[in-house]
This record gives sequence, C-alpha cells and structure tokens, in this order.
Amino acid sequence: MSFRILLVEDNVDLAYGLRNNLEIEGYEVEVAGDGQVGLDRARATPPDLMVLDLMLPALDGFRVLKHLREDGAKYPILILTARGEEADKVQGLKLGADDYVTKPFGVLEVLARVEALLRRTVSDNGDGHAVTTFGAIEVDHATRTVNRAGQEVQLTPKEYDLLAMLIRLNGAVASRVDLMQQVWGYSAAVLSRTVDTHVAELRRKLERDSAHPDHILTVRKVGYRLEK
Repeated sequence: MSFRILLVEDNVDLAYGLRNNLEIEGYEVEVAGDGQVGLDRARATPPDLMVLDLMLPALDGFRVLKHLREDGAKYPILILTARGEEADKVQGLKLGADDYVTKPFGVLEVLARVEALLRRTVSDNGDGHAVTTFGAIEVDHATRTVNRAGQEVQLTPKEYDLLAMLIRLNGAVASRVDLMQQVWGYSAAVLSRTVDTHVAELRRKLERDSAHPDHILTVRKVGYRLEK
C-alpha cells in the first residue's frame, strides 16, 4: 500500500530534502509552498498524512489546521515547529495536530514520526488502541504495555522507548548513534554500551532464545533492526 503525503512547507531546500527522503521510503509526496495552496489541495484530494509547517505565507499553519479539522479531516497531521516555541506546540496540538517535530530536526526523526502516525491509522484494533504484533509479541502503544504469548512483560520506560523506536523504523536499520539520539537524547554522556545493554535486556525478556534472537537483530558494525 502506497501512502500519499501532502507536505506544506515554504522553505524550498527543506521541502526538497524531505520530499526526496519520503519518496525513498516509498511514499507518494505532493508539496505545497504556502498555506492556502496546501489547504486547497488537501480539500480537493485528502492525503493519508499531512506534514505542515506552522510559519507559512498566505495562510499560517494554525489556520490550515483549524480549517481542516473543522472540515472533519481525520487523517494525521504532523506539524513542524520552531525550536523553543513551546506555545506553538501546545496550540497546534489543541487545534488537532497528532504530533510535532521541532526544527532543526533529523530526517530519521521525521520518517519515524510519519511511520508511527500511519501505523496508528492502519493498525487500530477497534477500541482506539494502536497495536503492533510480531511473533508472539503484542505491543499496545496507547497503554505502553507489552505481552509475550499472552503474558505481560514488564519493561522499564527506556526499554519500552527503545522497542517503540525499532517498531517505528519498520525494519530499517538504526545505528547506535541514532538510537542514542532518539531514545536518550543528544547527551554526550550516553555511551553506545547503554544501547547494547538495553537491547540485551529486551532480548532476554522478549526472545525465545536471547543468544539467537528472531526479532531484535544486530546489524554488524552498524546497529540494530526489528524483524517482524
């Protein structure tokens, strides 16, 4: 299934980079350079997901978001906000945004957020909970609970965050540096051994044989990926 993404961004270079990376991931991407054009295109042909900058010419992102939700648009909207503008994030979420990414951002983060939002859309189990399953593992993202063969597995918050990150990447390889940045933040005090230790714990808790894992796989000299 090919998802259609509408990217509403007036920075030409940023829009070009995002579009290329999203298309590499297999998405169909349409770009609108101002808010009014973005609103008109979304109304004419609703996308599966919108990536929406808040600071736009013609019509700002807040008004685009407000109009779309008032129209009854149900698809996920990921907003792009300026660093440190906490009020913008709050206002965007109140107006109906599903998630946000703060500029400047890494492409990996945007791809992960897009993947998570689209998975939430197509993996609803009927009661509003997004659930991911692989092997004997079931992950309920709404409650942050994990079950293995029907039995709940107690994960620490960071173990869950690490697992959720691997799920969002949908089989793509994540380097230790990527995981350190996305799960633990950008602190230089966090060493790659921290990632390895948490991966080892996830394997111990979730795999049939932690020494020969079926799902949380090592990619030699790179990092880790999840095999469903």
